[in-house]
Amino acid sequence: MAAELTAHELITRHRPTLDGALEAIRTRAYWSPHPEHPKAYGENGSLDLAAGKAAFDALLGTRLDLGQPGTDGWVDGEVSPYGIDLGVSYPHPDLDELLPAMKAGMRAWRDAGAETRAVVCLEILKRISDRTHEFAHAVMHTSGQAFMMAFQAGGPHAQDRGLEAVAYAYVEQVRTPDTAEWTKPQGKRDPLALTKTFTPVPRGIGLVIGCNTFPTWNGYPGLFASLATGNAVLVKPHPRAVLPLALTVQVARQVLIEAGFDPNLVALAAERPGEGIARTLATRPEIRIIDYTGSTEFGDWLEANARQAQVYTEKAGVNTVIVESTDDYKGMLSNLAFSLSLYSGQMCTTPQNLLIPREGIATDAGHKTFDEVTADLAKAVDGLLGDDTRANALLGAIVNPDVKARLEAAAGLGEVALASREITHPEFPGAVVRTPVIVKLDGSKPDAESAYMSECFGPVSFAVAVDSATDAADLLRRTVREKGAMTVGAYTTSPEVEEAVREVCLEEAAQLSLNLTGGVYVNQTAAFSDFHGSGGNPAANAALTDGAFVANRFRVVEVRREA
Repeated sequence: MAAELTAHELITRHRPTLDGALEAIRTRAYWSPHPEHPKAYGENGSLDLAAGKAAFDALLGTRLDLGQPGTDGWVDGEVSPYGIDLGVSYPHPDLDELLPAMKAGMRAWRDAGAETRAVVCLEILKRISDRTHEFAHAVMHTSGQAFMMAFQAGGPHAQDRGLEAVAYAYVEQVRTPDTAEWTKPQGKRDPLALTKTFTPVPRGIGLVIGCNTFPTWNGYPGLFASLATGNAVLVKPHPRAVLPLALTVQVARQVLIEAGFDPNLVALAAERPGEGIARTLATRPEIRIIDYTGSTEFGDWLEANARQAQVYTEKAGVNTVIVESTDDYKGMLSNLAFSLSLYSGQMCTTPQNLLIPREGIATDAGHKTFDEVTADLAKAVDGLLGDDTRANALLGAIVNPDVKARLEAAAGLGEVALASREITHPEFPGAVVRTPVIVKLDGSKPDAESAYMSECFGPVSFAVAVDSATDAADLLRRTVREKGAMTVGAYTTSPEVEEAVREVCLEEAAQLSLNLTGGVYVNQTAAFSDFHGSGGNPAANAALTDGAFVANRFRVVEVRREA
């Protein structure tokens, strides 16, 4: 296959970006090549806001033919949480034809080497970045995120996470030299001499099982980690969030063709309603890597049954914030209110349990009782979301009926400190938009435990009264150990309490944020610097992104010859 993009051209174009990513993961300092502001893209000549919307609208009601082999039918049925029928149809795979076709191109991809694979991946990311406005609408209308969040989280932040995975993949592959001369002295005899070559070889086909809420942000790390380490990648999107990942596959296939590689190294597996193709794929012998984000139930099933594959899962957890004391009461309330409200709490990092001493907390505004803290937090959320225009821009839409049902049931679990209210979206009357609910629970009551010790995904939080900071730390430990947590937060002015919480998080492998009162929130993480999850508690068996996330996607094979 004739290449329109040579390896030399791609290395010249993208090596500076790769080097920037390598330096960023070394220093953990802020860095990103992907602008967060929509205007940056128009000024650079890429798709602007109007053109991105037009490109998205042009997709509606069309057939997205990816040109991949083994297509035995077409699948559609996506309906936006904002009430729009997308009407896009996607290829349904005949796995017995598609999977062998995917494997056929892996030899040339393997032999291309780590650097060439990395810069091809960066070209894919660059072309996705150029279409960020279009992708933002695709993410918005499959996840329910408000546009600005879909733009940032589904665009530059997702692209950052993909680039981060490529950087880690490159580091791990070049850790071992390509060749080595080995000489062992033998005293008076001639030395033993060998020439050795070391080749990173892929495991096989990687399967990315996408999620409904963050299809690109959660999908790109596994996709690019597997592709950069020489594997083919089959993308199985969530049935309600196909479009963003289908467009990603389309871009990847085009770049692979232009770079002289087999486009079937990346393919899509859309499923028919109720088909459950992920379960079928997960145990196919060709599938050697699985990346999954979703429910604990299916994540546990994958870990137990996909024995032929290396399985990376991000599942459910119960995220906890300890509120013991603060020297910025207003800032704390504002920060928590935003964290609870962002994307209607439909993030795996959103706080659920707020552990507050029943005798109250010390603040710079004086002592505050448990009831005062919960009432003031409710007022902060109300103030943040009091204007419907601002509320719609922050909350987005409820992603599916299950979240709505949990939200409505939560009010019956305890005393309601903040009732949820319905908001009408002026542009999308079919959208289901709800403000968060905060429910007060007594941590000493056994009947309350069933509520706060289970994940209640969505805009639901529990203010849990505990006896002391020590009890809060003990409950935190039990929660993380038994249920897992993607995030932990704490507010305290006490060095002793801070150290106790820190020790719990170190021992139970949970990522901790302390005393956040400004513009950084516990449920947000930055690529190249923050680790998303730890891989050390039940919420996830991997971290996005570290060396462990990429190193076992390939093995190093050695060939020895006498020199």
